[in-house]
Amino acid sequence: MQTPSTLGTGTTPDPQTQSGHTRSVLARRLADIVCLPSSRISPVERHMAGDLLVGILAQSSIDLRQRCAKRIAPLIEVAPGLIRFLVRDDIEIARLILNDSEAISDVQLVQTARAATLEHRLVIAQRKELSELVCDALLAPGEPDVAAVVLKNRTAQLSQDGLERALELSREHPALCALLLKREEMRPAQGFTMFWWAGPEERMRALMRFAIGREIMQDAAGDIFAMMAEDDWQDPLVRMAMQFIERRQRNRAAIDKSVYSSLENAVDIAQDIGVDAEMIDEMSYLSGIKPVTGAKIFADRGGEPLAVLFKATGLKRDYLLKLWRALKRPMGSTDTPEPALLNTIQCFDSLSSNKAQTVLRYWNWSQGVDVLTQSAAETANPIGLDALKALPPSDQNAALAYGQWGDVKSSG
Repeated sequence: MQTPSTLGTGTTPDPQTQSGHTRSVLARRLADIVCLPSSRISPVERHMAGDLLVGILAQSSIDLRQRCAKRIAPLIEVAPGLIRFLVRDDIEIARLILNDSEAISDVQLVQTARAATLEHRLVIAQRKELSELVCDALLAPGEPDVAAVVLKNRTAQLSQDGLERALELSREHPALCALLLKREEMRPAQGFTMFWWAGPEERMRALMRFAIGREIMQDAAGDIFAMMAEDDWQDPLVRMAMQFIERRQRNRAAIDKSVYSSLENAVDIAQDIGVDAEMIDEMSYLSGIKPVTGAKIFADRGGEPLAVLFKATGLKRDYLLKLWRALKRPMGSTDTPEPALLNTIQCFDSLSSNKAQTVLRYWNWSQGVDVLTQSAAETANPIGLDALKALPPSDQNAALAYGQWGDVKSSG
């Protein structure tokens, strides 16, 4: 016998179509149950209905899954199993939940970030009020596109571990430097480290933000010098800290021993004989920094580190130009100076001596192995921290400064 719906048609219903319709109706009814407020349904019933719905959706069309996701997205209370299924579905479905759903816990977001695709992580990275835990999970795979979205998200909370991961990425992806400098969580140590691979504009921003005077520290530690003198400067940690704090930059003992007698004279002589490794070492000693720090400054092609060095040591701008010529770097014309030289001069003019000393002393102080975290040391040196510590001190510093073993040269 024909059903009323088929009377007069001469056809029979398509079982597959009828099955799809029935499935859709059942999915809608189960979604209705899942959406009931807590006053009308127990958690156990909600979970059971959610599990049944997941079982249907897992074998259903994308259209049905999308309709279900749209229905679930505005809810605050959703069966965890259903949320887990939907947020790991194809991105066009998961996006409906991941964009704004308040039913997703941080744990679910972390699990999704770890288990799903790049597209899923990009969507999560745009959510408001991301916690440190979620940001760490998003940054862990080392994807620059995801890192950029996280850094642009002003409501995201970044941990120091997360910032360090983004900092590592910025070495190979310099576009991240500008985004990092906009984060309030950035510390001076991170800014001064990133300086070395940042572009000219980001370098200036880093200096303007983190190059500060040390007047408060100098006032607070003024009597420590006498105390250290009584102890004959035996404590190496205190000695390093006080070298960072003290006002005097040039090394008087090195000046007394030097054949050049002064830093100015060394620059003048460099114009005549050129700059070699021995000259760099000597200028470093006269400036009160380690040779490896000096080598890193002189090797930088941008020139801003030279500006920091010269301003910190009290040299005048004309000596900066003399050294630039001694290094045989392009000068450009009077009307159109070489961009690198122009950036260097602007950097020199923008810094006070005290602020430049802060930057220079941080670079010099940070060359020790003990001030690096293990992850940072292993990033700079693939052989690892243990192998690094096995090297002579001079080679340890060189390895850290240059960031690769092939460039290690003993500073003697």
